[in-house]
Amino acid sequence: MINSFLSSEGNASAAIFMSGSGSNAEKLLDFVRNNPDCKWKPSVIITDAPEKSRARIIAANYSLPLIELDIVKFYKERGEARVTLMTENGRKIRGEWTEELRELLRPFSVDFGILAGFVPLSNITSDFPCLNIHPGDLTVEKNGRRLLVGLHTIPIETAILDGFSEMRSSVIIAQTYTGAGGEMDSGPILGISSPVKIDLHGKSLNELKAIAAARPAKRPPGGFKDILEDIAKANQEILKENGDWIVFPPAVDDFAAGNFGLDEKSNLFYRENNEWKQVKTVVYGRTSKSMLTGQD
Repeated sequence: MINSFLSSEGNASAAIFMSGSGSNAEKLLDFVRNNPDCKWKPSVIITDAPEKSRARIIAANYSLPLIELDIVKFYKERGEARVTLMTENGRKIRGEWTEELRELLRPFSVDFGILAGFVPLSNITSDFPCLNIHPGDLTVEKNGRRLLVGLHTIPIETAILDGFSEMRSSVIIAQTYTGAGGEMDSGPILGISSPVKIDLHGKSLNELKAIAAARPAKRPPGGFKDILEDIAKANQEILKENGDWIVFPPAVDDFAAGNFGLDEKSNLFYRENNEWKQVKTVVYGRTSKSMLTGQD
């Protein structure tokens, strides 16, 4: 038996979470605005960074309610100088922050969440499904593990250093944070974008590998600030426009329509013409989509 992720198929209410520029959020909201047959409706914008993000502007532009819960301020008010999950007190504060977020969300009857550049790890993902966009093809595995995982520019850098000529964006269902490790980027992969060419900006792979080898073991606050990271950031911007903005809106709409589901063994299925088909993921292009099976 295949169970859809949503019970309110075709009439779902979504909360959009954002921390920064909100460009992905705007693409999703434009999709809703421009598609009368869209299967979901936005109910509220949420930001953890009210002074730095564009959440206020976007909420006003699309006539949406806004929830602001400043996570930096929340931590400082409880004696922590920085936002962290590395200490017991940091995790306790994150739990308190999530509880307050739950209370603020309660009036909106949210069916699912959309993480459109939302930085904090939050167990709001245990309350309802939360879709996230990731700058890497999560169907790629090495030694039985997903290869292109991680935060910041890490997925792009990994693709570059492993000799990939192309990159893709992935839409996944975010998993609940446990603190035990291993859950990051581990959820069902609903969709991936068509491939986007990697640009090494005139550098050779050997040059970039040498830069990576010379790095300190731990990523410094603010990043490595080297040529490899700069090239990865440039490619990430290209991927956002040609990957994120292509795959995210239609994958969210398919999810809201109830076209994704799991069987009792947690295998992913996609519904096409009222028929469920087992898939590894769905590939979304600018004008078409196709199912990727385990045998492809």
